[in-house]
Amino acid sequence: MKRILLVAFQGQPMCFIHVLLNGLEMKAAGHECKIIIEGEATALIPEICKTGHFLYGLFEQTRNAGLIEGVCRACSLKMQVIEHIEKQGLPLLDDMSGHPGMAKFIEQGFEIINF
Repeated sequence: MKRILLVAFQGQPMCFIHVLLNGLEMKAAGHECKIIIEGEATALIPEICKTGHFLYGLFEQTRNAGLIEGVCRACSLKMQVIEHIEKQGLPLLDDMSGHPGMAKFIEQGFEIINF
């Protein structure tokens, strides 16, 4: 079993879909996987949480699988989506000057993959 952290930075839905799909695949293969939503990807949250969005079902499946570690607080503020993220109940991560730090994941043996 591997420990893998997927970090979504890019704000394009067609990139973000690969984060979700890979997270689900890794979990199904027996790996421990976590997803952090960073940068421009935070701005996708209000859209993909709408039931009509093509990523809605996949995002909900990923959330229900417990793969979403959290969302960057600083980037959520910058992208003006923090209220929506709070309303969705997604954890806001800010242990590194307002952003999610990577050091603790490396210390816990996670491989980090950025999208």
